[in-house]
Amino acid sequence: MAVPKRKTSRTNRDKRRTHDGIKLINVVECPRCHSKKIAHHVCSECGYYKNSEIISQKKEEKKQEKASQRKSPEKEEAKK
Repeated sequence: MAVPKRKTSRTNRDKRRTHDGIKLINVVECPRCHSKKIAHHVCSECGYYKNSEIISQKKEEKKQEKASQRKSPEKEEAKK
């Protein structure tokens, strides 16, 4: 097994460890839905990146369908 001849200095040891620290993630506000998101990534809430839809959100579609179903019985009752 290889054994070092000399003790590694603090400077050289610390130079090797410069990349081992935890890095902070740059969090910004989404311009469309104003939720927090990682910079230069698709927003997880609305699915948009640079004003274009990348991921279609099924949750929003389901909410819209439920809302339209709720409105239709009210309209029928108003007609009667």
